[in-house]
Amino acid sequence: MNDEHVIEAIGKCRIVIRDGKVVEVGEPIIRDCPLAKRFACPIPSIDRDSVRANIEHRIASFGMCTPGRAVEETREFVGFGASEILSFGLHAGLIDAVVLACDGAGTVVVNTPALVQGIGGRMSGLVSTTPYPEVIGRIEESGGMIIDPLHASIDQVAGVTCAYEKGYRTVAVTVAKPDDAVRIRDHYPDALIFLVHSTGLTPDEAALATSSCDLVTACASRPIREIAGRVALVQAGVAIPVFALTEKGKTLIIEKIRQGKDPLLVKTTRLPASGDQQPGPLI
Repeated sequence: MNDEHVIEAIGKCRIVIRDGKVVEVGEPIIRDCPLAKRFACPIPSIDRDSVRANIEHRIASFGMCTPGRAVEETREFVGFGASEILSFGLHAGLIDAVVLACDGAGTVVVNTPALVQGIGGRMSGLVSTTPYPEVIGRIEESGGMIIDPLHASIDQVAGVTCAYEKGYRTVAVTVAKPDDAVRIRDHYPDALIFLVHSTGLTPDEAALATSSCDLVTACASRPIREIAGRVALVQAGVAIPVFALTEKGKTLIIEKIRQGKDPLLVKTTRLPASGDQQPGPLI
């Protein structure tokens, strides 16, 4: 079996990792990201060398795409990241299971905040991965379920199906493909769907996501800002905004704010709202 992982990260460049080594870094399609400047291994300007250095830091610091991959974490990395919001949802009892993708395991169903944050908080867009029994074992020991332990396939629709079949009632799922969001919404209308890694979506794809998802992360997507932002009920954050498109998504963000300890400004305004710091270029 080939030990290979393909991810899209930091400017949506294609990165290939084999045997714990970065063997390919594609050309980034954006050059500046305010979030990337705050990474543990910061990226002040996005190019192949800085992307490689960041991915190598992830491999060294928590074992990304290796059998030593750490899968639990309790620290928040950003205020309104997808994993932070969904971890909070589990903690607050607003959801009881989360379906997400993990390197070394593929699609997983988890029910603890630490697993959501440990898996999703440091993972970029996972395209394909290789199964590691060690990683799968850690997830299962912490109460998670692996959809396809033999191949570590990434199938979010199957993950949601599995979660409901196992008896979970309020299931959240992260998706990177608007088509997956449509399929999940058609079959499981009560699921909470969170679109991530939206950089590069076409206007048609952004419209699909807007009509099918509860929450969307804008990343460096101009169509998401223009289409989802205009109809959002709540916007969390400015540089990399998260848009709540339904009452269910709005409740999750508002409750996270209510239970938080950080000071905040609340005001009514026309959305989307943008500040001086934005990814560049928006595409």
